Amino acid sequence: MSQSKKDETIKLIPGGITGPKTTIVNKTGSWRTFIPIFNKEKCNKCGICGIFCPEDCITEDEEGHRHPDYDFCKGCGICAEECPKDAIEMILDSKEG
Repeated sequence: MSQSKKDETIKLIPGGITGPKTTIVNKTGSWRTFIPIFNKEKCNKCGICGIFCPEDCITEDEEGHRHPDYDFCKGCGICAEECPKDAIEMILDSKEG
């Protein structure tokens, strides 16, 4: 499938339900309760957190460390659960008080 065809499939469905990968246009991070905190000292830069992230919101910096994009992170904790080095801690989001 060409990239232009693929982009055409990302649309909002009537009734408020979204299609796959629509979080790239719809920020969803505002309703999370927990937030992942990445520890660079423990991280071995394997990238498993990004592979398992259902929102594909974990990016890599110039040094190879991963960082979540909090505008799109839903706080599901899958990244922390899958991290083989326990380098990701889920904490209560500060906006929750």
